[in-house]
Amino acid sequence: MSATYRALASVVMLIGFYVVALLQLAAVVALGVWLFGHTSGVITGKLLLPLVVALGAVGVGMWKAIRTKNEPAPGLILDERAAPQLWATVRELATAVGTRAPDEIRLVPEVNAAVGEQSRLLGLVAGRRTLYLGLPLLQAMRIDQLRSVLAHELGHYSGRHTRLGGVAYRGRVAIGETIERISPRNPIGWVFKGYAMLYLMVDNAASRRQELEADRASVALAGTEAATSALRTLPALDAAWGFYMRRYVEPGWSAGLAPDDLFGGFAHLLQARRDEIDELRENAPEGTPSRWDTHPPIGVRVAAMTSVPPTAAGADDRPAWILLADVAGAGRALQSLVVEHGSRRLLPWPQFVAESVAAGVQQQADGIYRAAGRFTGNAGPGLPTVLELVRAGRLGEFAERFFGGATREEAAAAFAGPMETLLDNAAVRAGRARWQLSWSGPAQLVGPAGEPWDQAEVAKLAVAPESLDEALARLAALGIDVGAATVVQARASARDADLIGGLANIKIDGREHDVLVLDNGLVLIPDPGKAGEGEKRLTALVGSAPIAELAGRHPYLPYEEITSVEVRREVPLKATLTLFDGRTVQMQELMASEFLEKRSRDTLLTVFRRING
Repeated sequence: MSATYRALASVVMLIGFYVVALLQLAAVVALGVWLFGHTSGVITGKLLLPLVVALGAVGVGMWKAIRTKNEPAPGLILDERAAPQLWATVRELATAVGTRAPDEIRLVPEVNAAVGEQSRLLGLVAGRRTLYLGLPLLQAMRIDQLRSVLAHELGHYSGRHTRLGGVAYRGRVAIGETIERISPRNPIGWVFKGYAMLYLMVDNAASRRQELEADRASVALAGTEAATSALRTLPALDAAWGFYMRRYVEPGWSAGLAPDDLFGGFAHLLQARRDEIDELRENAPEGTPSRWDTHPPIGVRVAAMTSVPPTAAGADDRPAWILLADVAGAGRALQSLVVEHGSRRLLPWPQFVAESVAAGVQQQADGIYRAAGRFTGNAGPGLPTVLELVRAGRLGEFAERFFGGATREEAAAAFAGPMETLLDNAAVRAGRARWQLSWSGPAQLVGPAGEPWDQAEVAKLAVAPESLDEALARLAALGIDVGAATVVQARASARDADLIGGLANIKIDGREHDVLVLDNGLVLIPDPGKAGEGEKRLTALVGSAPIAELAGRHPYLPYEEITSVEVRREVPLKATLTLFDGRTVQMQELMASEFLEKRSRDTLLTVFRRING
């Protein structure tokens, strides 16, 4: 019944979208005739131009929706040889729910499973079916939990939920393309935005009903415990995958490296942190219902599952990855298919972690070295520059900038922490220590034989003039040449930076720019384009390439090079930035300036206050 409802709703709402467009076209024509009879042709043209442009956007949206093909998502196609047990399980479950099995199974790199169907004639004629199965699910779940997931997805087929996928997809494309091309100030755009909200409310409500219907198949074929535990595992697994990418993959990725076994590494993490993931699953949020969600919250779905009469489905706690003939090989094949490594060096995990952590520590050290260079006027700063400040009794004066509110004496003592980072960096550069991979915690610094390497005591000695020579003697005995520990990156980059705001059509030294506000600097894009399209232009820009790449293409001003900011007016913003080399940068917001998000100006003002201390 829900499939029939969604079919009718999708078609009617999509037709309604074009009916609204035709009615507005008729209204514009009528208005044009009236205006032409009561005003001059020039005035008529000026008044009607925005409305005609908006209706042209409808035409573009319709054309794109018609031409758009709902092609299968990229993934590794699993044939019978690669996954004989998985295929047997899928066919068994398809028979049990009374539907045709999928024509292909694609392994995908997401914490998700889904089904698709390339139906024809508005979903009246069935088409080729594809089951998408996330490799992380196979790596993390038990067989009975995976059976629950598969039964749920196949339940969408038996309920004919996928038949109208193409219609719903084209409806969203048509409406999205139309709204994107209409200015937010255009009155016709207001009508279409209101209709888009109505369309999504209707379509999403039908989608939520379909999810609950598919959940019943999940419980019937896998049992209540397997179904509910699998559902609660998904957010925990999604959090684990995000943690894995942020802590293990992205630091090396931004340093020009890539692991040679991306998915194999995740399997190691799951094994090492099983207790943490179990805790995340047990504490999975129940969620709050929203009319904009395509899926009901977990609490609602679990409650519905427990209300289904229990079945005789047996437990199977074997790992789900045994359903593949070679899960490790499948992971490497999937990586080669969906991950673009570019010019990055592929390394085995121990070497990847060693080099990525070393690059991160070097980046931290370079920030300190550059600050020491600006403080002393040394063009080639390094560890010797910092140690000379210690010997001269000036470390506290230099360290004040790192510890706001501390006295010079307190800052000098507290600098033992940053000093340890510098000494660790020097030990790695001398080849006397390396960073060792750990799947259960942070990487550990170890010596040549794998023994723990701790320089905290030496760092404490190195921040006091009276004990500096003893620290240097200990470092020499360890084979560390402090003179070789110098700055690598003489100027700060946007590597690992996060985007926190954006302003369009801002004058920088009298010339219009778009400005991306990062957490460590400003990306200045000169001569960006005409006003009125700033927000859309910024959105397209940040979606076109990684932030670090954008900063490499355009002028980049790191915050560490700004000594002070004089804000002469907050709204519209007018400020003077003074750099350490004495130059100044004038920044002025225009009346036509736009923001990437509405608090971008406030975010930039917060950055300026932080620079001023």
